Amino acid sequence: MNEAALAQRGGMLGIDNARAARLIALLLPLGLLGGALGSQYIGGLYPCEMCYWQRWPHGAAIVLALLAFTSTATSKRSIGLTLLAAFAIAISGAIGVYHAGVEARIFEGFTTCTATGGLSLEDLMKVPLIRCDQVQWSLFGISMAGWNAILSLSGAVLIVFLILKSRRA
Repeated sequence: MNEAALAQRGGMLGIDNARAARLIALLLPLGLLGGALGSQYIGGLYPCEMCYWQRWPHGAAIVLALLAFTSTATSKRSIGLTLLAAFAIAISGAIGVYHAGVEARIFEGFTTCTATGGLSLEDLMKVPLIRCDQVQWSLFGISMAGWNAILSLSGAVLIVFLILKSRRA
């Protein structure tokens, strides 16, 4: 199939670049946040403070991407919201880089104790103490923070690339 036919059909998957960018801006943070929550509530891996930091931008990206679906994919509103979602995803990736650096002892992490989930001393005693500089789980030697960094930053770049490509077409 030649390039002109692919462009007319809307890309390799039959979806134009703006729609693909918007879809990635929704599905990527949904998958990453879902994986984080699944690892916590199903897998029993308790998050540290920096793990929580990485979740908030993904939540914002989901909301922004959902709002982008309220307009046509090529509208300025939808493209702007999709780019904002990509920015939120990139923020989570940047936090993931820092967190992975703390785990690898490249950066200094917290020098004080942090705990989440408790309001009183009794509540705090029930919450597991999870250090941000210790890897709880890894795949191919890359921690969850590292995978978040890789997938988030790559996804954000892909979203921006697809938006720019859709504007040239």
